[in-house]
Amino acid sequence: MEDEAIVDTLYSILRLNVEDHDSLAEVLVTEAWKRLERLNLPALSKFALCLYKKHGHCSPVIGKIAHIVDMKLDSIEDIKILSVLMISISDVISESFRDRLLQKTEQLLEEKDEVHFNYAKRILQFLQNVKLRHHPLVDKCNKIFLKSASHLDIHSISLIFGLYEQLGFDNAEFRLVAKQLLSETMDDYYDPETFAKLFFTLGPMAGSKVRNRLLETAACMAEEFSSHQVLVILKTMHKIKCRNSHLLKKMASVLHKHLDSYNVLQLVKLTQYLVMLGCHNLELFAKLKMLLIGFLKSSVIPADTAAVIRVLAILPSFQVEEIVINKAAAVLPQCRLHHLNCIATALVKWNHYDRLHWQTSSELCVKLLQKLNDCGFQRLQKANNLNLLLEELTHVNGEWFEEVLSEETMATCQRLIDQITLANVLQLSFFLIKTSYCCPLLLDRVASVTVENIDKIHPFEIYFILFLFSALNYDPPVNEEFFETCIQHLISNLSCFETHHLVLLGHVLAVAGYFPPVLIMRIFNISFLSKLDAQLEVLPDTLKQRVCSRLMKLNRAVCLECPEFHIPWFHERYCQHVFRNSSSRINPLRQHVHRMLTEILGGSHYARISVLTPYYYEIDFECILDENKKPLSYMAENIPSNGMEGIHLRHDMKDEGRKALPPGAQRIALEFLDSKAFSKNLRHLKGESAVKKRHLEMLGYRVVQIPHFEWNSMVLSTKGEQLEYLRKHLYGIQ
Repeated sequence: MEDEAIVDTLYSILRLNVEDHDSLAEVLVTEAWKRLERLNLPALSKFALCLYKKHGHCSPVIGKIAHIVDMKLDSIEDIKILSVLMISISDVISESFRDRLLQKTEQLLEEKDEVHFNYAKRILQFLQNVKLRHHPLVDKCNKIFLKSASHLDIHSISLIFGLYEQLGFDNAEFRLVAKQLLSETMDDYYDPETFAKLFFTLGPMAGSKVRNRLLETAACMAEEFSSHQVLVILKTMHKIKCRNSHLLKKMASVLHKHLDSYNVLQLVKLTQYLVMLGCHNLELFAKLKMLLIGFLKSSVIPADTAAVIRVLAILPSFQVEEIVINKAAAVLPQCRLHHLNCIATALVKWNHYDRLHWQTSSELCVKLLQKLNDCGFQRLQKANNLNLLLEELTHVNGEWFEEVLSEETMATCQRLIDQITLANVLQLSFFLIKTSYCCPLLLDRVASVTVENIDKIHPFEIYFILFLFSALNYDPPVNEEFFETCIQHLISNLSCFETHHLVLLGHVLAVAGYFPPVLIMRIFNISFLSKLDAQLEVLPDTLKQRVCSRLMKLNRAVCLECPEFHIPWFHERYCQHVFRNSSSRINPLRQHVHRMLTEILGGSHYARISVLTPYYYEIDFECILDENKKPLSYMAENIPSNGMEGIHLRHDMKDEGRKALPPGAQRIALEFLDSKAFSKNLRHLKGESAVKKRHLEMLGYRVVQIPHFEWNSMVLSTKGEQLEYLRKHLYGIQ
């Protein structure tokens, strides 16, 4: 047989899925292997794909194919051939070879006017396989999908959404296109496979009417779903926070026949979804517990063991058993930091529960926690590769890490500071954002690496780096150069940003005190805001709320700090809606302090509690002192205010109450700042709190900010000391 005929025959047999010819397939693989060096590139890519489909992607022959691709890479001019080879060899390539493949892919995409969407899907699959976010390539693939929108079906759209989710990428324009396509054809998806994909893709974007239809259909179809489809339905319900009791009961009843077919990680995810969705099927949870304990006994993989232990801890009324403690103790030395974090989270929960219920396992939990803490310290002290450390830290969070390992982790990062490069500066920024640690050495290094490599960093990545400095309210030594260089790079590449991302970018810069006119005028115009409204309809609820909130804050900042832009304040109704739907703010601390202010000032009519200022800042307390520092009564001075659910509200800058103040009188805003207002390790005011102080001063207030670490200190342990402290701050006594 000819070389190409060998590969074509193998490809046909595998596509036909003829089990009786497995032996023939093996002979053809062996024969093609012998002729590997002679295969032309199309035949080589087809053979590589056959091996990939046969789950032979780590076999020696794949290694040899990778070597041939390495040698011939410069001569490959067909993106179809390259994309197939890339996903086939993705498990056996080095980092440098990976980067050469990406460079070649970008080159070929630049040269081609039309690229089939299947090739773009393969490129995304490659990025997923090598666990790499590569914004330029993902952006290019997304544009290909948008151009090919009319050719996409439910299977392609579902796959693309799945890949985007894995790569941490989202695109509102693609969501809008997908929503329209799927909404028009949703009646065509009546078999379980396509409906599950429809539910996964359209469910998070659908309006209430369409979503209800999807939920009703899912409930009717429940008995027909496969084990994988049940998992997809529950995952989507969890994503959209849908606690539809009827559908949840249906899924729970169907699950019994599928439970034995799930692998350990699927079972872990399934348990998480059911608990988070509020399932009350105790019989189902009993079976899940039995299966999870079974997996735990046989597990030899630390990641699996840690995942099972963590999910056992969230099962209703689960009491820790000796087998769990013993298994955890056995795997600790092999655990990475995020595995230790999983086990610690479970142990802390069990320890707390057992102490409340006087159980004997509490002592075992405490001993194991100590051993676990030691393992965490040792792992950090031995760490010598920052890239590997940051990879471990990606999924680490929670109380255990914050209380036990956060300081040691920062010390380790500082020890490895010379390893901060272009390749890891974004990942380090993500970690510092998450931990809220203000570490000048690390932040200065991030700033210098960013400035040095500004042209090599994707603009969207620049946004996250700027977010770090803005949120922490930190100015690096090269502050002017750092922000100006980043802003210049961003302004030159605004087309890289989606509509809602520009709002988030504008807010981050505003917190840092920067208002690039090009960006501000682009955001605050009718066509932009209309496009934003359309995209908000398809964004996940949490992201939608964040964007709306940031737009309001940006609008407020521009009105206060850049009146020359003549941007109107148009968030009055939005702010009123937010405050009407929020919970009561009159907490015990505010009541206690209000009583003390009443005592200091001489009456309750001299101080107001929970006040809304113009532009809807809420302050804990407000009072007015005249030029002789004597308190003015709101009632006596006839200073008006509009009540709103117990909150005092003035509507705008021209409020009559401001004009009514006597000459020399001063309006004072008294603010209590909790731990969220400061960075974790230093008593350093974070960006949002600093901006609020800046804006309140622009509104005419003298701002008194009282940090939690001063108010709760032993120095102010008596009421008399607290009264004296408040008196000094109110009257500005040094």
